[in-house]
Amino acid sequence: MTAKELREVALDIPEIVGVHGMNKTELISAIKEARGIVEEKSKKSDAKSSVREIKKQISELKAKREAALEAEDRKMADIYRRKISRLKKKTRRAA
Repeated sequence: MTAKELREVALDIPEIVGVHGMNKTELISAIKEARGIVEEKSKKSDAKSSVREIKKQISELKAKREAALEAEDRKMADIYRRKISRLKKKTRRAA
């Protein structure tokens, strides 16, 4: 639906005030709230807030990788390297 159509729908609902000043997303959320529809939070917003957590994991894995290299455990060092690479890709997608 367009914003004009959403405004028309919102005007029919007496609980919603200030319809003409709202944009499309505000109109949709107000209509959902008036009709009792529960909004589900998107997964993407969670990913953005967890960039710091992912970077914290990366730093921990880097320390483990360094320890594995010092212990000459090449297999574990490669596993940590791949995990670090995957997490870096996640942070780029989330940003």
